[in-house]
Amino acid sequence: MGSADRVLRRTSEAIEHISGICFKTGPPRLIGAELEWTTHHATDGSAYLRPDQLATALGEHAPLSLGNPHPVPLPSGGTVTVEPGGQVEISSAPARSLSDLHAAVSADHATLTELLARSGIVLGERGIDPYRSPRRILETPRYAAMERAFDAPGRTMMGSTAGLQVCLDGSATQRFAALNEWGPALLALFANSRFHAGRDTGWASARMATWFGIDQRRSGPVPLTGDTGEAWARYALDAPLLCVRRDDGRWDAPPGTTFADWMAAGGMERRRLGPGRLVARRIGGRRGTPRSGDPVGRPPTVADLDYHLGTLFPPVRPRGYLEVRYLDTQPGAEWIAPLAVIATLLSDDSLTDCARDVAAPSAGRWHAAARRGLADHTVRISATGLADLACRHLERTGLPPAVRDTVTDIVSRRLYPAVSGRLMKTA
Repeated sequence: MGSADRVLRRTSEAIEHISGICFKTGPPRLIGAELEWTTHHATDGSAYLRPDQLATALGEHAPLSLGNPHPVPLPSGGTVTVEPGGQVEISSAPARSLSDLHAAVSADHATLTELLARSGIVLGERGIDPYRSPRRILETPRYAAMERAFDAPGRTMMGSTAGLQVCLDGSATQRFAALNEWGPALLALFANSRFHAGRDTGWASARMATWFGIDQRRSGPVPLTGDTGEAWARYALDAPLLCVRRDDGRWDAPPGTTFADWMAAGGMERRRLGPGRLVARRIGGRRGTPRSGDPVGRPPTVADLDYHLGTLFPPVRPRGYLEVRYLDTQPGAEWIAPLAVIATLLSDDSLTDCARDVAAPSAGRWHAAARRGLADHTVRISATGLADLACRHLERTGLPPAVRDTVTDIVSRRLYPAVSGRLMKTA
């Protein structure tokens, strides 16, 4: 039996596994990005696309979810995926520098744009679909189970949102804490999703509003207290199952059952979570759910736990590297701006510490940042300080001067829409 098939019977085993794979030591060397866009007919942004239209447009680069058994990466190494609502995503190959990443992703972005244009399809420029209500167009067991498990915000997340994710090598707990503390300020600075399905949502980032509407045990920030590895492990174990892989193609999870519940029942372990409450409990009465103490019908394995970790969506997710998930998609080529800000602030320990001090007043103000954006006074002060600090040290990224100037212009325009050039440009 391989390690992935090993049955998990004790909480300590699961915590040890999660901590070991999600927080790794070693110097940061690589950086990556995942760029996601809604997709639209060029002549009618409100019309829904069909899977076959995307498959035809993407050709050999179409993913398995569109029926292509052998997807080919884009010329610069990025892989294409398609999300439930027809959003298209490029997952970059890891790069050794931000400059290399910028060149590779820019090339793959141009290739993707051209491929779609030939079929009359364009990429959206917002973090949420401004024209259409959510509609799932992909049929997979995972997405079907997710749709049945989610209420309206979750279904909107699946079918209407588009994010920009930054993937950073090295998952030291200090970097994890810094990225969380900067989150509200950077979320507000790059918020780009106010309008959805033809209406003004009243949120600077309606994309993040959908995440706030999902069970916070799955999408809320990981607590930054105590041992970070153990905190993430307990977050994961106490999160409800979103889906359970089965051979019959129906992956629905027993409602309300956490991974800890499943493990406790399957391993015959009874662990108190609080006064009078035990993890193990009898679940039954729902069609397809065993009436024994085991809510799934078999004990969980290491592979089940690894899959469960991929169904958790905190603003910063540790995966052996750190995945920043709180940024909206940016218009066109402007995705480089938030990456450059983050990479700069992480380029030196002293700079990171300074940035943490700057962001401290707004740390934890996720809701205010998503709703009011830079109109929130505390968040704006932190965002301005972080932006100024990053733009004064952009040379540390290795980006060419022209790209650094572009980043500064983008950030300045977001902070001061009526005034340009307010931030110091790098030489």
